[in-house]
Amino acid sequence: MKKIFALLFFLVATAVAAEPVDMTLTDLDGKQVKLSDYRGKWVIVNYWATWCPPCREEMPELESFHAAHEKDDAVVLGLNTEVIDKQRILDFLDEYFISYPNFIVGPVAESPLGRIPGLPTTFVLNPEGELVARQVGGVTREMIENFIDKWEAKNP
Repeated sequence: MKKIFALLFFLVATAVAAEPVDMTLTDLDGKQVKLSDYRGKWVIVNYWATWCPPCREEMPELESFHAAHEKDDAVVLGLNTEVIDKQRILDFLDEYFISYPNFIVGPVAESPLGRIPGLPTTFVLNPEGELVARQVGGVTREMIENFIDKWEAKNP
C-alpha cells in the first residue's frame, strides 16, 4: 500500500508546475514568516485540522521527517485550516509532540500553492522555492524522503 501511495505522490508531482512560490504566514507567536525565508531547504507545507483522522495519523511521520532534516536540508510547516483558539492548537500540538512550525490559516479551498480539495493536503517546494509536488491524503516520512531522492537524481 505504501508503494502505491509513493507512486501516486510521484505521479502527481510530475503534473505540478515548477515556478518560485511565496506566501506570508503568521506563526502562533505572532511572528511573520515567508516561505522564501526557507530558500535553500526543501519545504513541506501540510494543511491539516484537529478533527481530521488522517491528519492526526500522519503527524508523527511529519515530525519524524522534520526532526531528521530541519538542521540540514528540509523543514515541515503545518497550516491549520480551522477557526480555532490558539491555545487549543498549542495543546493539540503538545499532545502529539509536534515541534515543527505551525500556523492558523483558517478554512481555505485554495492557497498560493494551489487547490486544497481535502485534508490533509501536502505541498513540496524544492530548495529554489519551486512547487514540485502535491499530495492529497496522508504522507509518510519514507514517501517524502523517496520523492526528494528521486527528484534530486532527476534534477542534479
